Amino acid sequence: MEKVKRSSKQRFKIFLRILLIIILIIAIICASLVIVSLVGIKSNKDFISSISTVEYDNQLVPELDDNGYYTFVTDDEFKIMQLTDVHIGAGFMCTKKDNMALNAVASMVSAEKPDLVVVTGDIAYPVPFQAGTMNNKNSAKLFAELMEQLGVYWCFAFGNHDTESYSYFSREQITKFYTDGDYPHCIAQPGPEDVDGTGNYVVNVKNTKGEITQSLFMLDSHSYVDNDLVGLMMKYDTIHESQVKWYEETVKNLTDQNNGITPKSLAFYHIPNPEFKDAWMEYVNNDFTDTENVKYKYGMLGEKDLLICSSSYNYGFFDKCVELGSTQGIFVGHDHLNNFSVNYKGIQLTYGYSIDYLAYFGIMNYGSQRGCTTIDIMPDGSFDCKKENYYQDKYASVNAKENVSMDNYYEEVEDMPNEK
Repeated sequence: MEKVKRSSKQRFKIFLRILLIIILIIAIICASLVIVSLVGIKSNKDFISSISTVEYDNQLVPELDDNGYYTFVTDDEFKIMQLTDVHIGAGFMCTKKDNMALNAVASMVSAEKPDLVVVTGDIAYPVPFQAGTMNNKNSAKLFAELMEQLGVYWCFAFGNHDTESYSYFSREQITKFYTDGDYPHCIAQPGPEDVDGTGNYVVNVKNTKGEITQSLFMLDSHSYVDNDLVGLMMKYDTIHESQVKWYEETVKNLTDQNNGITPKSLAFYHIPNPEFKDAWMEYVNNDFTDTENVKYKYGMLGEKDLLICSSSYNYGFFDKCVELGSTQGIFVGHDHLNNFSVNYKGIQLTYGYSIDYLAYFGIMNYGSQRGCTTIDIMPDGSFDCKKENYYQDKYASVNAKENVSMDNYYEEVEDMPNEK
């Protein structure tokens, strides 16, 4: 009996030793990965510190007006650069790709010298099996430090990847991080607490007479719906009813502040509303020819199977834009290979050029879909936009640009007559 007890104790001791060894090995591996991640982040921070500040002849500086809106004042043209889907992972698996993304952003911003950069979501990409981390603040920090180093004013609307359900930090926490004073060139705002989402706010452009020449609406298009917690079923959300109501009330308030004249405006968010799909399919079904509702401007649908990842829900934001007659254009991201711009029922619907080196497998080897969108707002409030590919010679970069194929990511879209 005593031998049996002794044998059981010995087996238990062996089990404990094996368990401790396993725990120690796991701890060593985790610590090593953390160290590798920190080294990678430090490397990219060093790269950021080597970038020169953008030199302006006369940089516009926004101020908070009496109504709480950041406001730029100019009688000249106002230039916006839209960036989207930068997808900084900031983990041990993507240091090189993060550097490429930061390099691309820095080179295009430095060359274009916009008055304002607007990022329509997915600055961060904390997807562990591609980035090697779930810490989305590290991604946010790299981007914010880059923009501060460049000395360029910027704001954003959240994308679905910025704050995944498994990410360490929430939308509210990331917004506070961006806006707590360490990054004065970030002019984002959390928005009203009684409206769905985080980051529903307005940036205004006024002339020296005090007239609003353009209002820029940032909206949170949220992430996923119907228990699709991590987006595997591609069930995407959209702008909610409370946001539509806030938008309507804000347009009316801005009209009152603008001597009864409804200001022209643009809207920026991440996930395309269903009207993007309606407009493009009407164009396709008419043999890629303009219709009464759809007027093609530029670009292509590069996603496989004519994919436009909009929501199956629609709470009427686009219809409200048409009704109020303020918003002239809507700019989104999300679908990295789509970059078309079409006028639909009087409103320009535009996909921004994406940056992504990380999310789509092998996307770092392709370049036709990568770049930025420039938006020139005229003194009378009218605007024009165009897509700018990153691999143009005018975008000189700190690090040498990578060699890429300029073929389409999906071969089957090459024969589609949708690029003019």
